Amino acid sequence: MNHNQFFQHLWRDYVQIAPQADAIQQLFIERGETIVNDHVAFRTFARSPVSLDRLQPRLEQLGYRAAAQYRFESKKLRARAYQHQTDAQAPKIFLSELEFEQLSERDQAIIHTLIAQIPEDSAEDPEIFWRGRLWAMPSYDAYKALREESEYAAWLSVLGLRANHFTVSVNHLETLHTLESVNHLLKSNGYALNAVGGEIKGSAAVLLEQSSTLADRIAVTFPDGETHRVPSCFYEFARRYEESPGQLFQGFIEGNADKIFESTHA
Repeated sequence: MNHNQFFQHLWRDYVQIAPQADAIQQLFIERGETIVNDHVAFRTFARSPVSLDRLQPRLEQLGYRAAAQYRFESKKLRARAYQHQTDAQAPKIFLSELEFEQLSERDQAIIHTLIAQIPEDSAEDPEIFWRGRLWAMPSYDAYKALREESEYAAWLSVLGLRANHFTVSVNHLETLHTLESVNHLLKSNGYALNAVGGEIKGSAAVLLEQSSTLADRIAVTFPDGETHRVPSCFYEFARRYEESPGQLFQGFIEGNADKIFESTHA
């Protein structure tokens, strides 16, 4: 599998639980746009068979290398950003993991129950990135308990390992040159935006602006037979600025990303 096939598989899985992304992409295509992905993001559990360190070799197998590391203290996350070594147009990858041992004993116990079900050899193939949940569906009470302390943990417990969001590169759009114009198009077509910290996170001063929709909601049936609608995935939009003549900034801003994470909050 090459990296282009990898992203094709990811997109098919992603739009099944984030149909808004497919519909929004059609909005852009109807304007004559060709979509270029800036980056794709994933969530996972630290100290598990699908931890960041265990997944990284699969990204390297696809031609990616780690470019930077990030930490989100309040959300108890660490992350790495990856760039493709030979294809400058390939989307970047943002992979984060929850350091769940910083959570309460109650939530640690719930998560230990989940990761104990993950086969040790799970991360041996790139297909792991769209396998979804690698454990039995937690109870709704367990989901709610996780959500009280870590929305990230609750989301991951139900949705599993898959693309959390794709991101459109605004720099490559021909008719929409600013995030303000992108956001206006989205809102005029009925899409709600993540307004935490403002609809646009970041600025030209930090070389990166980002905005995102609020996650789609999907019906999930829990083991007790009850069905509840929970946040699934969202669509993001990024505009990068030059850090030197002809060279766009390729990193991420922790303050921006911290707010983007909240696009899946219930």
